[in-house]
Amino acid sequence: MQYDVIIIGAGLGGLTAGAKLAKEGKSVLLLEQHDRPGGCATTFKRKDFTMEVGLHEMDGLHPGDIKNRVFADLGISDRVEFLQVPEFYRFINDRYDLVVPHDPEEAKAILKSSFPDQEKGIDDYFYHVLNAKRVMVAHRNEPDKSVGAFLDEIISNEDLKLVLLGNLGYFHDDPYTLSWIYYLTAQGSYYGGRANFIKGGSQQLSNALSNIITENGGTVKLNHLATSIDYKGGKPVGVTCQKTRDKEKEKLSDSATHIIANAAVPNLAETLLSKQDGKKLADTITRNKIGASLLTVYYGFKKSLKEVGNRHYSTFIYDGTVGSQKDILANNHSDFSTRSFTFVDYSQVDADLAPGGKSVGAVCAVDYPEDWENLERDEYNRMKADVADIITSRCEKIIPGFRDAVEYVEVATSLSVKRFTRNPEGAVYGFAQNPGKSTEYLSALPENIHIASAWGKFGGGFSGSILSGYMTAMDLLRKF
Repeated sequence: MQYDVIIIGAGLGGLTAGAKLAKEGKSVLLLEQHDRPGGCATTFKRKDFTMEVGLHEMDGLHPGDIKNRVFADLGISDRVEFLQVPEFYRFINDRYDLVVPHDPEEAKAILKSSFPDQEKGIDDYFYHVLNAKRVMVAHRNEPDKSVGAFLDEIISNEDLKLVLLGNLGYFHDDPYTLSWIYYLTAQGSYYGGRANFIKGGSQQLSNALSNIITENGGTVKLNHLATSIDYKGGKPVGVTCQKTRDKEKEKLSDSATHIIANAAVPNLAETLLSKQDGKKLADTITRNKIGASLLTVYYGFKKSLKEVGNRHYSTFIYDGTVGSQKDILANNHSDFSTRSFTFVDYSQVDADLAPGGKSVGAVCAVDYPEDWENLERDEYNRMKADVADIITSRCEKIIPGFRDAVEYVEVATSLSVKRFTRNPEGAVYGFAQNPGKSTEYLSALPENIHIASAWGKFGGGFSGSILSGYMTAMDLLRKF
């Protein structure tokens, strides 16, 4: 069939682009290799529990957040319930135990009380975080630098730097290779006064976007893997895909005026584009590093963790061996007995992920495929079980009664992410947002192929993917 747009991949970028285009009357075909839409914005069932794959908290939805306009335009707020989370995060190491609010003035007061000799640095930090656009304009003629270098310039206390970097894993694995402009923009959205979880899990948002596509005449094909982009006269004209659940691997082809790639850019270069266009794209991304992956330990609890004394939604645990931000990267490659991690207790909001009296939680840590590759299946499973036990013991020290409350536990590694998303190295945020990261690849594509994903110009995370999809749709509508 002939479509206005074929979208490869049903992550949030592809779904948002498809929803906007379909709503505006364009004929849309969306192809997704998995059995559900959403990419990392999905859930899965285990026993009584709905496990949230990727969402801890969605930044923004405060006044001025562009996602408000996106969701209003698409009618998302009528389909999805957003739950405001109670605080930004609790930070714990051997020396400090602090709760950081989303409200910047409250956060500054708490930090100044704990670090009274760092008041100027704290004020400088929040000025930059809350005025990222102004800072970007003021420094537009200067080379980009790392957030690690930025913090070293304004703050002398290493523990304060660690507290401020508590949620670093939301963006990257090393403050010294993370662009400060990217960090300021993203972090400022968390400090806007609100952040949210989606009631029932992020699958609700993905399903809503998918439904908008089909309700407006578009087509969403799950279990369909795009295998190549078809060419005619040297120009991309369509997509060939195959059914992933059928033994015969039937191949199907459709044509389109435009093609949106919600797939990983390296995969686009290696397997989907023509040899000539693929090489051109590959040459432009050689200097871009692929971002880190995550390990997740999913927990189903036989009771609400509020009953055993937990009072916080997100808790970031830094091992005592992390004495400064220079230690963070090495720690992310350390044994799981010392690797920093995040615990999210979804029972602190009305998450609707478990039946009454039970609850769901998750631990996340930065992870790398080399930690798991080349293991035999039995060894791989034993290592996952060992990690689950280690993490459970560490959580027990922070929340006494944690272990006894566990009814179900499951571990997903970077290789799990790679398998389900097909992202190289299991990357969850696309390309690493290094200082001076090249965006040359965005102009190296054929003129009718577009990127709408965490691999696009807005970067990773829910917000980056949603904005990438929406802005791509707006650009295409202008072309139409």
